Amino acid sequence: MDALTEQVERIKASIRAEVEHPFRVIKRRFSHVNVRYRGLAKNTAQLHTLFALANLCMVRKRLTGGAGMSAPGEWEMGAKCAQNA
Repeated sequence: MDALTEQVERIKASIRAEVEHPFRVIKRRFSHVNVRYRGLAKNTAQLHTLFALANLCMVRKRLTGGAGMSAPGEWEMGAKCAQNA
């Protein structure tokens, strides 16, 4: 490939990595791989909650000032995040 095409592909890959990271967090940390049919409203509510938790999980160091959790297992989402950090 020429240099321009390689640079464009590198930019696309970096954007793709940022977009796909929350999905990885939801699948791996919260074990949300398969979705059962429970109705659109319930599945939508669960996904909104999981994405909110994934956002908190990804910015937890900034929120806590880099100190991490104050006590192990303080709250369930934090405990899962701390295990996989």
